[in-house]
Amino acid sequence: MSCETHRPPSHSSSPNSTTQRSSARSARTVLFTRGEAPARRPGAPLSLAGVLVSIFLVAIFLYNEDSAVVKAPIAADAGAGDFPLAGASRARSAPDLHLLHEVNSRPQQQQQEGSDEEERRRHVEQVESGRKASDSDSNRVDAPARADKRAAPAMTATTTPPPSPSSGGNTTSSSSRAAVAAPEPPACNLYQGWWTYDAEASQVPLYREPECEFLTEQVTCMRNGRRDDSYQRWRWQPSSCDLPRFDARALLERLRNKRLMFVGDSLNRNQWESMVCLVSSAIPSRAQKSLVKFVGPNGSLNVFRAAEYNATVEFYWAPFLVSSNSDDPQAHSVADRVIAWRSIAKHARHWRAAHFLVFNTYIWWLNNFEMKVLKNPRAMPEKYTLVDRPVAYKEVLKTWAKWVDRHVDPGRTKVFFMGMSPNHGVPDAWGGGPGAIKCAMETQPILNHTGPLYIGTDWRLHGAAEAVLRSMRRVPVHLVDITALSEFRKDAHTSVHTLRQGKLLTPEQQADPRTYADCIHWCLPGLPDTWNHFLYAQIVAAPPPAQAQPLLQSSSSS
Repeated sequence: MSCETHRPPSHSSSPNSTTQRSSARSARTVLFTRGEAPARRPGAPLSLAGVLVSIFLVAIFLYNEDSAVVKAPIAADAGAGDFPLAGASRARSAPDLHLLHEVNSRPQQQQQEGSDEEERRRHVEQVESGRKASDSDSNRVDAPARADKRAAPAMTATTTPPPSPSSGGNTTSSSSRAAVAAPEPPACNLYQGWWTYDAEASQVPLYREPECEFLTEQVTCMRNGRRDDSYQRWRWQPSSCDLPRFDARALLERLRNKRLMFVGDSLNRNQWESMVCLVSSAIPSRAQKSLVKFVGPNGSLNVFRAAEYNATVEFYWAPFLVSSNSDDPQAHSVADRVIAWRSIAKHARHWRAAHFLVFNTYIWWLNNFEMKVLKNPRAMPEKYTLVDRPVAYKEVLKTWAKWVDRHVDPGRTKVFFMGMSPNHGVPDAWGGGPGAIKCAMETQPILNHTGPLYIGTDWRLHGAAEAVLRSMRRVPVHLVDITALSEFRKDAHTSVHTLRQGKLLTPEQQADPRTYADCIHWCLPGLPDTWNHFLYAQIVAAPPPAQAQPLLQSSSSS
């Protein structure tokens, strides 16, 4: 595109007039450089210099506009880690939004490198100080200081492997340090530490498999044919303090006239069974304890009652916390899972009377990268939107958090949220041998690992849970951060020593671990006992809530 400039017709002039025009142009130039507009006579045409200056200014303006437009995506990229939150807000306003199933978080990782390096340095110092303070703990596995999978430091294995069941003796010494009965210091991070092998079984297990009559066949691995019990003898040791010694009677006293309720999926049921065994070990009389299953709303409630203490330990089935097509506690094997992420009242009305609430939701989210979310559960129950898994997870937790903030009295009820229970289905992640199949035949935790573990845990969901819990203002919720420390326990799953469709695996099925090994659930006694030890430290060490009213005679009616 050409640009034509109209000039005034030329006239002959004398040298004097030429000199005068030169002086005028010099004056205009001086005035322009001083930031003043050049003078022009009314009605006089623009000079060539004026036109050029105007074009130059317009060009500068257009260049600045183009630069601003180009810089905007760069700023957005720098915050790519915030995409799930932005996506969630779009999902609320536009239900048909179809989100990508992978979030590019590299820029955020780069921004965190400096802080992560400082975190690793502090962790090394803390672990070293812990080692000096516990030289007698010669058998242990160090676990990462952080629950951030991408930045977790490597686990240093200073553990001598436990003796084999056929060795006939203990080749390693157990920890001789006595557990402290006092509450943990406020600054203590219970989830940073190491696994210590207790060869003499002086502190773990906290109960024996044959002694707990309430265990289901799903978790009784020894009874179901497992030959080694070494998975029961790993004890968690925090690096900067000690867990208080577990006292079932002290816990029952704190639960007197109260309800402790676990809410969630089968991993929370796994932990509930552990807690039932822990408290029932302090009740020798069979007549003073009872357990009923599939009672209450839709059969969703299992209730253990300690009659002498008028206390209950309950489990409520709600795998997504919100309403879903998997809410039947006995017939929930649904491959095509659909959730209503704003609908929680159907479940939540049965939680309000509890004094201790322990929530979880994770394993049921892992079937697909995208979740099917109902647009309008009442008007259009068949219409759903595909939403990226971490976005849907965070929105569900927002719904849950809103209910907790509105309906839970923090002076009466204490609330916990369990971290994610990891799976162990990929032996290559921990250097398994060529013949390794999932978690089958594993008898030791992950040892001698020199880098971060990548066993398949979706740490985006862990980050979403942390963010939602931080946003809660009225009701404090304690995150029981079990994920990182549990990732090392590939040895503790039920594997082929369990049930399938309500029936024990046959010898032929046990010989096919690729098909039948359960690397999701955990043997009992076992790892979930440690999770409950964390709950014990929080419940018994914390000041008691306001005096509770006695329970009704039947928990199933509440």
